[in-house]
Amino acid sequence: QVQLEESGGGLVQAGGSLRLSCAASGSFTRINSMGWYRQTPGKQRELVATVTSGGSTNYADSVQGRFTISRDNAKNTVYLQMNSLKPEDTAVYYCYADIVRGFVARRDYWGQGTQVTVSS
Repeated sequence: QVQLEESGGGLVQAGGSLRLSCAASGSFTRINSMGWYRQTPGKQRELVATVTSGGSTNYADSVQGRFTISRDNAKNTVYLQMNSLKPEDTAVYYCYADIVRGFVARRDYWGQGTQVTVSS
């Protein structure tokens, strides 16, 4: 069983900051990429940022320069530091992890989602 537990969402004023965390627990061999997606009502889930096990990062254009993704491999945890938040960043943020169990069983696991609300 693998679980991803998110924390750090909440309400913040425009221009403020929040830090999201997501820790993976359970039985697995390794974690490949980890990252964050977000979703608003009526829209598809969209990529926010990803980070590989080696530390290579990728960001959506809309958050480039404002958000920073990082991970602590020893803690199986990924972080999303969000600065200069805008009302359009309001969404439910979902953590994901590309996890290998055993020798070949590989799939994406998702967290339950955490609400981020940015007021204007």
